[in-house]
Amino acid sequence: MHLSRLAYRLSLGLTGLLLSLGANAQPLPPEVDTALTRAKVPREATAFLVLDAQNSSAPPRLAHRANVPMNPASVMKLVTTFAALDQLGPAYSWATPVYTEGTVQNGVLNGNLYIKGQGDPKLVLERLWLLLRRVQGLGIKTIAGDIVLDRSALDVPDVDPGKFDGEPLRPYNAAPDALLINFKSVVMTFTPDRGANVAQVQYDPPLAGVAMAPTVPLGSGDCGDYRGTLKADFADPTRIRFLGNYPASCGEKVWPVAYADPKSYGPRAVLGLWESMGGRLMGTARFGTVPAALAAGKPAFVSNSAPLAEVVRDINKYSNNVMAQQVFLALGRSSTSAPVVADGSADPSLAQGSFVASRAAVQRWWRERMGPDDVPVLDNGSGLSRQERISAQGLGRLLQTAYVSPAMPELMASLPIFGVDGTLRRAKGNASAHLKTGSLSNVVARAGYVLAASGKRYVLVALINHPNADAARPAIDALVNAVANEP
Repeated sequence: MHLSRLAYRLSLGLTGLLLSLGANAQPLPPEVDTALTRAKVPREATAFLVLDAQNSSAPPRLAHRANVPMNPASVMKLVTTFAALDQLGPAYSWATPVYTEGTVQNGVLNGNLYIKGQGDPKLVLERLWLLLRRVQGLGIKTIAGDIVLDRSALDVPDVDPGKFDGEPLRPYNAAPDALLINFKSVVMTFTPDRGANVAQVQYDPPLAGVAMAPTVPLGSGDCGDYRGTLKADFADPTRIRFLGNYPASCGEKVWPVAYADPKSYGPRAVLGLWESMGGRLMGTARFGTVPAALAAGKPAFVSNSAPLAEVVRDINKYSNNVMAQQVFLALGRSSTSAPVVADGSADPSLAQGSFVASRAAVQRWWRERMGPDDVPVLDNGSGLSRQERISAQGLGRLLQTAYVSPAMPELMASLPIFGVDGTLRRAKGNASAHLKTGSLSNVVARAGYVLAASGKRYVLVALINHPNADAARPAIDALVNAVANEP
């Protein structure tokens, strides 16, 4: 049904579509209403909003409980990423300075190597390899001292990775870190070798001091739940083994797993990769801080991250939680002091970033940019939280503000395209839409932009908080398609 017809039904004789954004008894589009009934989700557990993307003074096309704060799940990433693009700029990057202590003689560094993390959200295996390759480019093959990893730029508490949902081995539960290496995960690649009747197992990165089974017997069953069939044993952080088999019918599979002892991951990963590159370490890989005198000088080199625009795309397309938290922490940190920059200049008194500082910084930015109303309740900025809250009205205001801002191209390009890519690649329908998705137990949400058949672009927000929320996804699809078909 066209929105123009729906608007008449929604008005019920009122002047305009809406007199109160918080009205609880407004009829919903029939397609949406039917889907909610089928899912057994009451209307009081939902919030919907449709706005003109460009004209903030135009009345809402649809609004239902729009001023009620609700848990948005990963849709909260819209707040974090737009705040970052707006404040830091799409070209912003994180610098990771590397310091050498002592002299280099005959390929030996007679002292320590220091790597100072400053919150890079995407220090993945390939970039860590390039960083260590640059160390070797300094003529260093052997480090007589230690490899010291400095995490002091961020003040974040150690957390149990399984505390949120009981899934400690899921990479999405990785905690933020000033020196976040490869999301504290091990990527295992299983490749069948039928001649030897085993699957070869490759581990990236190699972890120093961890025994990793090089093969697993092949099985003859259907692929199905191959992870369960493997019967992987991660109980001992110094050993990865498999008590089952790998179905040959699976072909090659890749399984990323959060390392069982995240506190020791950084030193193990750096040393393991360094040794795999032919490097030697006479001391140990450990956590520590760059000495003040060394930090006051120029580093040996600086490894710069991908630009913020690329980071934001990864966050929103694939709903990467720990990357979102890294960006959120950068907002708090940038509000108090500037990080080490690309030319290597450093401030030894650099303030630590923290969630407390970031919450204050983002809420202050919201009041200055969006006004005093609908200020979100923030926790870690990723939506992986039971505490975070925002109203559909607040999200609508943010998306309207973003649409007419210089950051609009980067933000829109970062959103999953309906039925095409990211977390919306399996969405059903013919809508032309860029929407951030959100999903937790008891929470389903979407927010973003929908292009109507008329050529007009709308802001759409849909929030559902209910034990049956997952079954109500068709209701959101119905609303997206109704807006897209507006002539």
